[in-house]
Amino acid sequence: MADIQIAWFSDKDLREQAEAFLTKYHPTRTIPVPIEEIVEFQFGIDIVPLPGLQKAFEVDGFISHDLTTITVDEFVYQNRENRYRFTLAHELGHVVLHRQVFEQLDFQTIEDWKRCVCSIDARSYGSLEYQAYSFAGLVLVPRDELDERLRAAVVRAAESGVALHEMADVAREYVEQWLAKDFVVSTEVIHKRLDKENIWPPRRPGTTG
Repeated sequence: MADIQIAWFSDKDLREQAEAFLTKYHPTRTIPVPIEEIVEFQFGIDIVPLPGLQKAFEVDGFISHDLTTITVDEFVYQNRENRYRFTLAHELGHVVLHRQVFEQLDFQTIEDWKRCVCSIDARSYGSLEYQAYSFAGLVLVPRDELDERLRAAVVRAAESGVALHEMADVAREYVEQWLAKDFVVSTEVIHKRLDKENIWPPRRPGTTG
């Protein structure tokens, strides 16, 4: 198989791609982002649950060679809403960022897909997945909306007796759980987004810099 060329996107590029995506496909910016509706109705991509996908191939989902179908592990589809939503956003990231890459791949089944993945060198595949993962986080947890809801979550934590600057670890856990419910993603996604945006801990009221 010929070498697959993976386009390089900086974090700034990925942020701009995600913002352009939201502007076009979800201009109201309501939270949670209706990723399933965007996939099905705006991109015209079919979502197909498949029993045992995760167990057999250690993936929650994958997108078809022609970018028309996202196959998702049936258990995740039915029982793990956060993972299901992130899987859709991740695979949609491949559509937005990696269309030319997938057009070079030749696979029809999950077994073919696995062989294609294994034929890509580890560094290129790692870059491919990092980009899609970052895109998914930026789309499902946009910076402006995260900022706004972070402030509300900190206030709520304080009202519940969890003081941010006296109980930092407990406060962060509380805030991340609250935000995860708000955005309908995992606490791990929220944790990474807060770190990536460098907005934890929030500044004390009245401080700058």
